[in-house]
Amino acid sequence: MKVLMVLTSHDRLGDTGRKTGFWLEELAAPYYVLKDAGAEITLASPEGGRPPLDPKSDEPDFQTDLTRRFKADEAANAQLAQTLRLDGVDQKDFDAVFYPGGHGPMWDLAEDPNSIALIESVVAAGKPLALVCHAPGVLHRVTNPDGTPFVRGRSVTGFTNSEEAAVGLAEVVPFLLEDKLVGLGAVFSKVKDWGVHTVVDGQLITGQNPASSAEAAQALLAALRRPTGG
Repeated sequence: MKVLMVLTSHDRLGDTGRKTGFWLEELAAPYYVLKDAGAEITLASPEGGRPPLDPKSDEPDFQTDLTRRFKADEAANAQLAQTLRLDGVDQKDFDAVFYPGGHGPMWDLAEDPNSIALIESVVAAGKPLALVCHAPGVLHRVTNPDGTPFVRGRSVTGFTNSEEAAVGLAEVVPFLLEDKLVGLGAVFSKVKDWGVHTVVDGQLITGQNPASSAEAAQALLAALRRPTGG
């Protein structure tokens, strides 16, 4: 069971002068859900090397047992320091793909042709694809073979307008994820801000926010364990 996890390389939070990147819990929780189940995990990012960590996600209020486990895990940190370049990754080498969020992906992965091609290839191969929090925003330029938006008619979730407003970044992000996906024809569902919510639509798995990342990884595991054609 081989899983590719795709992280952002973007570290600038718009024009605020503040740093962003990937959200630690959204890497750590799925990483251990999958690893403890026996998965072999590969990390990749657009630029390769060490991806930027959103410093806010490392603040005491946002730490969990799994983020602390990750920070103390020398092997995991060595792996994080040497992510593969996304343009050198082939979905044929993996059984599933997981995209952690953080605000970073809204700038780079959402527009990255290698990411778009990877997702379209994963979808065509019928493999499970999971994205959490801001990561579902990377689907906005993914299309079906006929050119229609991939998310059209699909049930999804992601970081909501109200959650973005709550963190004061609704005017900073390149687009509001909820509005963008709804505008493309997705069937977007949500629960209260910061509540756990995961949506499974065939091979596509999406989680609403950081708290949903472990559940999304469990859903990915369940998809991997289903018999072919099941």
